[in-house]
Amino acid sequence: MATLQKIALIFTIIGALNWGLIGIFDFNLVEAIFGEMDVIERIIYTIVGICGAINIGIFFMDFVDHD
Repeated sequence: MATLQKIALIFTIIGALNWGLIGIFDFNLVEAIFGEMDVIERIIYTIVGICGAINIGIFFMDFVDHD
């Protein structure tokens, strides 16, 4: 599960950086990379959203190491 959360966190960070670019510079990195491909954009945004939902689990993790 830790690997899945790390991968999800990477996608979440990329999504957050993209939103930052949109907010500050009105520049959409996903659109710049993939062009006006609505289906691919929607898939990418859906993946980022799912990864964000997966990362909600971080709030409920026990951060104490049980070795």
